[in-house]
Amino acid sequence: FTNPGNPTGVVLTHEELRTIADVAKEHNLFVIGDEVYREFVYGGEQLATIGQFEDINENAVIIDSVSKRFSACGARIGTIITRNKELQQNLMKFCQARLSVATLDQIASAALYSVDSDYFDAVRKEYKLRRDTCYNKLLEIPGVVVKEPQGAFYMMAALPVDNADTFQKWLLTDFDDNGDTVMFAPGEGFYATPGKGLNEIRIAYVLKQKDLERAMDLLALGIKKYNETHCK
Repeated sequence: FTNPGNPTGVVLTHEELRTIADVAKEHNLFVIGDEVYREFVYGGEQLATIGQFEDINENAVIIDSVSKRFSACGARIGTIITRNKELQQNLMKFCQARLSVATLDQIASAALYSVDSDYFDAVRKEYKLRRDTCYNKLLEIPGVVVKEPQGAFYMMAALPVDNADTFQKWLLTDFDDNGDTVMFAPGEGFYATPGKGLNEIRIAYVLKQKDLERAMDLLALGIKKYNETHCK
């Protein structure tokens, strides 16, 4: 699981993680917690982690990454954290069998971890502003259903269209406003169940606030024009 979540921005509570831990303990399962968005939580509370439950020390694995935490997506450097000694040994064998990460990336990543905590305060403030911008703009669009994300920098929204993928293609080929259009990720690809998420999209609010405002305005205009020409 991912916590905070991609694509929904959901943040799992301590109680929800405790339930996952209990199931893992009962059935002797590994729990892999992807916590690459751990610095991006907007409710003010401390993020709960699967690593805090000592009774599943041998079963818990945490994944973290430089790329999301420091907006360094080209740096393919991450960490795997586990107290399971056997798993550690096998992971090391796997790592030693592969080519190493570029030296420059390693040096730069080590330096990033020395940044002051104020850095993340500023980053969280900026992403919260971007989240609020997208969320409030989406609420103004008739027929759109969206839940406010509590973490990461993604949100899912259901649109008043039959098929978001078809709508996206139309936006890119047949729609523009003063030369501008908008692109998102169709939501169907995030579901394991066929047919789910057909009218949903994932929005990544990684642009500046002004650009996000423009993008949401384009989405609203695109929905209006699309339904005028495609709905009978």
